[in-house]
Parts: sequence; structure tokens; C-alpha cells
Amino acid sequence: MAKGSAGSRASSGLALAAVAAIAAALLVSRAPKPEVLQQLKDSFMQEDLAAVREFLRHPTLAKAKAGAVEFWEIIGPGGRLHPGWFLEHKGHIVIEGLLMVIIAVMLLQSRFYPRTTEDEDALTDKEIDALCQEWEPLPLVPDISDEDIRPEPPLVQSREGSSYDVLVNGQPALNLACSDFLGLGSDPSVQRRAKETVERYGVGSCGPRGFYGTFDVHLELEAALAQFMGQEEAIIYSYDISTIASVIPAFASRQDILVLDEGVSYPIQQGAKLSRARVFWFKHNDMASLAALLQQIEDAEKRDRAPLCRKMLVVEGVYANSGDVAPLQQLYSLKEAYRYRLCVEESHAFGVLGQGGRGACEAAGLQPGQVEVVVASMGTSLASVGGFCVGHHEVCDHQRLCGQGYCFSASLPPYLATAAHEALSILGSSRGQQLAAQVRHTAAALRQQLEGTPGLFVSGAIGSSKESSSSAESPVLHLQLSSTLVAAAGSRKAADMLLQRVADRLLARHGLLIAVPRYSALDHVVPAPSLKLYVHAGLSADKLPQVVQAIKESAKHVLQPLID
Repeated sequence: MAKGSAGSRASSGLALAAVAAIAAALLVSRAPKPEVLQQLKDSFMQEDLAAVREFLRHPTLAKAKAGAVEFWEIIGPGGRLHPGWFLEHKGHIVIEGLLMVIIAVMLLQSRFYPRTTEDEDALTDKEIDALCQEWEPLPLVPDISDEDIRPEPPLVQSREGSSYDVLVNGQPALNLACSDFLGLGSDPSVQRRAKETVERYGVGSCGPRGFYGTFDVHLELEAALAQFMGQEEAIIYSYDISTIASVIPAFASRQDILVLDEGVSYPIQQGAKLSRARVFWFKHNDMASLAALLQQIEDAEKRDRAPLCRKMLVVEGVYANSGDVAPLQQLYSLKEAYRYRLCVEESHAFGVLGQGGRGACEAAGLQPGQVEVVVASMGTSLASVGGFCVGHHEVCDHQRLCGQGYCFSASLPPYLATAAHEALSILGSSRGQQLAAQVRHTAAALRQQLEGTPGLFVSGAIGSSKESSSSAESPVLHLQLSSTLVAAAGSRKAADMLLQRVADRLLARHGLLIAVPRYSALDHVVPAPSLKLYVHAGLSADKLPQVVQAIKESAKHVLQPLID
């Protein structure tokens, strides 16, 4: 090996010498003679071949070659370890016999049964019967106390003319638990259009929008909604609660950020949970709390050098759990300052607030497009079923593939789409504007006149202890139980039962159907106990004094003894 190394070094030296000679020739003459170059080439090749011959004659290389030949003679064709030699000498019989033994064992082996020890004897039929009689199954649900038993909800048996005059438990009543704000559910033209559509298309759509569930009336309604709201495009869902719960996950995922008001309703909370985004909460309608939270998020991102992500601020135009109106001008300023998208749920503001009935965004002076995502229900002012979302073309088109409630639910029945379309045309007319103005005026008057109700106060009203930017024209009104009575009741269930007694008296003595809202224990913040009223077109000026007097009388009858 030493000689081989010396030969290699000699060869390398000769190669360098040859290169140096060629370079010298080029420096001496720009065009060297061909004879000189050929002589240098021949000299280099002869020396190199000599070094190779010397390496091949090395003893170690010869031994390695002999070992390789011997190894190949053993494992190669004809060798003792070659598979062909093994099979030629009856080796396949050994393999076949082994396989036969394994198959026989598998066929003849018995099933495995657990064996009992000698001390364990099988139970007799008498012992089995005795054990069965002694066994007491655990209850599927825990014992229910008297407080846990909820009263049977009122049964609406028929409607007497309008959407608000109903027959409840055999008694005529004015329905103040109905969110048909403009009373278009009983409008003759809306009913006629729905009947014509049933005769043409039948009752159901029988498929999702992407699978033969799209009808021409769906597309016409979406175009009409987009035009009415002043947006590029609209998309409709067949269920209003699933609308916002589908829109939020379509635009937010695990790495994104959602900022929510603590007062948002349960569908929004579920949408945020389904998105798996990082959720941050600010105090209800508290812009100072929101500004501090947004700054805190921004500082944390800069400190951690977090990657870019989508950020969305989600609020309600009119909060279902309080009746408060969101301060959208301030929200818009903050979302622009911190570069967030804004999503506004307008279900209880659409059709009532704003000069044209377009909701709280219009009432706040925001122009179409300034709020990226606007969602609303068609079960309120449009007196139909389902929900819709309006925005830019990309916002709506993205939901057609990513909106879970759109992709995996049967589409809106065609007759409900035409009913909503007809109601929307009425809302855009002078008659619709008059109805909306009437509801706003009645809501402001009712809030003012209900001040001083024994044991109750209007949520968000001026003069209450709760800070709020609630508008007096909100069609959702909550009469909250005072903190003194909540403490006197001792528990949330007892407080709800007090309010239920007030609602029962209102129905039995005064013919007013009012709801006591129930909330889930999974709510981020459970709202205070309250009576919930919807102000609608059926609550005319001549009925307003009677309603106020009935509420105050019933509250005094049930709650005054606890106050004294």
C-alpha cells in the first residue's frame, strides 16, 4: 500500500508538471506547435499507465480478488448456498412438510375458553335469580328537585288574523314573544306568493344547494338581498341559527384571532368554538376594554414575533340577550386602527333600525362595504325561515364551499324563499318604512313608560346602573330582575321561577304572552334573569297603555311582597 501511495503521488506530480509545461508553452508562444503538445500528452499517459499497473500488482488486491471469486463460487449458480442447489437436493420437501404441520395445527386446535380454577363453581339458576333481584341499576339522570322542573311552555293553538293575535291554551292573547317585527307573516301578498310557489315546486327542496337543491327562487332572493343591502353578493342559509355558526368557521381557523363581546348570543359562541381560533373577550359594549384588549394582543404579537394571521371582531347589531345596540361607529374606528375585519350579526336590527331598515350598521352611519361581513335572520322582519350573509363577492363565494350549514343542509324550501322575497319588497317600499318607523317609535315609548316597574328595570335604559350604549329604538326589550330580588331568591333557578310567575299572571289575567328566556350553562357569560319582550307592529299606540299597566300590576303582585 505504501508503494501504491507513492505511485499515486508520483502520478499527481507528473500531471502537474505536464500542466505547467503546457502553460509555459502558451506563455512563450500564443500558437504552440502541434508536435510539442503531442509529446507532452504521450509522456503523461505512459507515466500514468505505469502507476496503475503497479497498483494492480499489489498483494492485498490479489487476495481480495481471490476471496471474491471463492465467495461467488459458494453462493452463485451451482454453489452450495444457492437456492437452486437446495431445491435440487430435495430441500423443498422440508419446506412443504413444515407448511403442512402448521396448517394441521391451525385446523385441529380448539377454540380458547377461559378456564376456571378448581375453587370456582358455576352459579346455579337459583343463585342467578337471587343476584338479579338484588341488583339495583343506577338512574340515568340525577334526581330532579322541584326547582329543576320547568313549567310546560304555553301552547299556541291558532292565530286569529294577524301574527300577534293568537290562541294560547284556549285563551286569546297578544303575542309579545313573536319576533315578526313588521307583521309580514300574515300579509296577504306574502301568503299568496308562498301558496303559488307550493303549487309550482312542492313543499321541500330535497337537497343541499350544491346537490340539486338550488332553485331559481333562491338565486332571485340572493340577488334581491344584495341589492337591498347595497352589497356585491348575498348567500342564504336554510336555518338562521346555523348561519352565523357557519360563517365564523369559514373565515377563521386554529391560527387566527377572534375578538368577541361578552354579551354575544350562544350561536356566535358556538361558531367561535367550531372555528378553533384563539378567542378573546371584551366587556359588553365597553370600548375602553376593547381598545386595551386589542393593544394587548398587538403587543404580544410583536414580542413573540407571531406570523401573520386573520383577525376578526364579532358583535351583534342588537344584542339578543340584552336588547342593547352596539356602538358600531367606535367599533369601526378601532377595527380600522388595528386592522381587523368586522362581522356584525343583524338579526334583531334588520328591518327596524336605520333609515331604510338595513340594520344597526345603517343606523350608525356606516356605508355598505365598510363592514366586511353582515349576517341576519330571515325569521324576524322577513317573516320566513333561514338566514343570509352579504358582503363582497369573495366573502359569499368562499362560503359556498366552506359554510357548513350551506354545504351540508337541505336548501331553503322554495315557498319560504318567495315569501322572504315578497316581504323584502314590502320592506323596501314606503309601507315597509312606515312600519319600521312605527316599531322604533313604540319601542322608545315602551322603554320610557316601563321605568319604575316594581322589582324590574329596563336593560340598558338611561338612568340604570348598567353602563350601556343601548338605543331606545331597539325592538328587543329585557326587563331584568333587580339585584336585590336576585339575592333574595337565593339561586338562579328560583329567580327564573319568580319571573315565570309574573309571565303566567300576564297570560292568565291580561292576555299577554311574554317569554322568560332560558340560557345554557355553557354560555361564556350567563345573562341576568329577565322578562323578554319583542316590540312589533301589532303593539299599536292604543294598546301600549294597557300593556304597560298589565306588566306593572303583575310585577307588583308577584314581586312586591319580596321587596317589602
